[in-house]
Amino acid sequence: MTAHHLRLGVNIDHVATIRNARGGDHPDPVRAAEQAADAGADGITAHLREDRRHITDGDIDRLSEALTIPLNLEMAATDEMLDIALRHTPHAACIVPEKREERTTEGGLDAAGGHNHLAPFVRELKNANIRVSLFIEPDPAQVEAALRLGAPVVEFHTGRYAHLDGEERATELRRIADAAALAAKNGIEPHAGHGLTYDNVGPIAAIPQIAELNIGHFLMGEAIFTGLETSVKRMRELMDLAR
Repeated sequence: MTAHHLRLGVNIDHVATIRNARGGDHPDPVRAAEQAADAGADGITAHLREDRRHITDGDIDRLSEALTIPLNLEMAATDEMLDIALRHTPHAACIVPEKREERTTEGGLDAAGGHNHLAPFVRELKNANIRVSLFIEPDPAQVEAALRLGAPVVEFHTGRYAHLDGEERATELRRIADAAALAAKNGIEPHAGHGLTYDNVGPIAAIPQIAELNIGHFLMGEAIFTGLETSVKRMRELMDLAR
């Protein structure tokens, strides 16, 4: 693995969404995580939401025991989630905004406006040797806020990029590239994720400072048609091609 290897984190939340639609234990998100690892994923991402709409506490227990690759726990900045993270000590914890009525994460944290609230969470996670990431918009003010908070990693929200076309998409891509360069210049490792597909991942993967992409919904959707191993391997190929 070279210094230019772009890591792929596979989010397995929506395997749990399908399971929870009927109850029971099938399909199993842990099995999906293991298959993704076998197919070339560098890490597994799981978002334990406050309402437990997909991933459950038991899933985090089993993922922590079963995985041989890093687990990235996505979490809201709440005392309950902090306690869970400190109990499991995953490789990484990505702090994300969370609204109960949203279908999926709709944007980045306001790390600038929420400094005082976020600071103790970043501190406690770092003290536990958990790699803290902040899910933010690709905006200089948010990068600077992450630097003030002492977060070693930021993950840029690519949802806006994914839903734009033409010159608007090109403008958003430049914004992401500039934010990644700013983060790296200040010693913060930039990641990216949300809304990435086979068709739009290339330009994001080509940004040299970005070290990791986290992709879930699209890969699970493609897995219905081609199988999870095939969908992960194809994404891995496209990311490598962009580099």
